[in-house]
Amino acid sequence: MPETATLLVTCPDQKGLVSGISSFIFHNSGNILQSDQYTDVDAGIFLARFEFRLDGFQIPAGAIANRLRSLAEEFSMKFEIHFSDHIPKVALFASRLPHCLEDLLQRQQAGEFKAEIGVVVSNHPAGEIAARYRVPFLHFPISPETKKRQEAEELRELRSRGIELIVLARYMQVLSEDFIANYPNRIINIHHSFLPAFVGAKPYHQAFLRGVKLIGATGHYVTMNLDEGPIIEQEVARVSHRDSIEDMIRKGRDLERTVLGRAVRLHLCHRVLTYGNKTVVFD
Repeated sequence: MPETATLLVTCPDQKGLVSGISSFIFHNSGNILQSDQYTDVDAGIFLARFEFRLDGFQIPAGAIANRLRSLAEEFSMKFEIHFSDHIPKVALFASRLPHCLEDLLQRQQAGEFKAEIGVVVSNHPAGEIAARYRVPFLHFPISPETKKRQEAEELRELRSRGIELIVLARYMQVLSEDFIANYPNRIINIHHSFLPAFVGAKPYHQAFLRGVKLIGATGHYVTMNLDEGPIIEQEVARVSHRDSIEDMIRKGRDLERTVLGRAVRLHLCHRVLTYGNKTVVFD
């Protein structure tokens, strides 16, 4: 496949946006492969994704962002530019439950993710799983007394390894605001319920007590507000009065694997744009 660039755009809605962006690509000998756009009429926000080929493009990849700045200023545009030859490094955080961690490692090994798993981090011993996939492992036990110090050390390790995305694969620790601030919209969590229902701990137990007919899983970005970050992906499964809590947990773990895998893939493919506490996903 030829090398491509993906341009993500967010700005106030106004006339001439699509023309201005596509003209910039065309006049520099670019060929648009995919383009998607969405306008939130109520909010007056325009969001778009353009993917274009770089072979024959008249601007070197490293200079495209600078050349776009005049267009961005004209339209009060926020933008990101990503290149297909870049392989981002990802850190997986996990606790006792292995199902999401193993699923992500298997997907990466199978080539589903264009990324390098740079490290597995856990507050419990999980080195055997990481070793099977030949991924470095770091063990950081967390207690209320050590949390601040351990998170600071985790951040040092992540920076030294060039980590760009953190995935919480059923990591059962609440990250501090200081930690989250270092990776805005670059920490993905899987919550084992169909948010905004049943936030917090033991959502399957909450769902069982309420007699729900659907359970779900939610992949979302982590923000300062627990389980309230912008939602990337969700899925549900039917349950009935015949299902025990154990049945719900079993069905829910299948959903968690699927939803987290989709959320990570969508982020790595640069198909998610956030605005406010919402996302637009061009899948």
